[in-house]
Amino acid sequence: MTTSSPTAPIAQAHGRFIRGSVSKVRRVLDQIRGRTYRDALIMLEFMPYRSTGPITKVLRSAVANAEHNLGMDPSSLVITNATADMGPSMKRYRPRAQGRAFAIKKQTCHISIAVAAQTDS
Repeated sequence: MTTSSPTAPIAQAHGRFIRGSVSKVRRVLDQIRGRTYRDALIMLEFMPYRSTGPITKVLRSAVANAEHNLGMDPSSLVITNATADMGPSMKRYRPRAQGRAFAIKKQTCHISIAVAAQTDS
């Protein structure tokens, strides 16, 4: 089993105000949580979901933070934490019959990914 120790340095990255539903982003994050960086990139490349683009961008940013700020090797990194929280909704209106207005909520979310060095135990 590969996990990170509690004292190991952790690199994080956040993507804020990403257009898309929180539930659709969490569906993808649940698949890559706990995987190595390389495996996660391969999985994200072939998943048929639109949310994989912003998730890949945030994951690459977290790994770049680990590499440049903490001096970690990207090949030894594991995704320790991957969460999506709800952001503000943009309110839009669509005209409907007989002068009515139909409210449309365009959802946004905040993506947070943390990576740490892999330890064998």
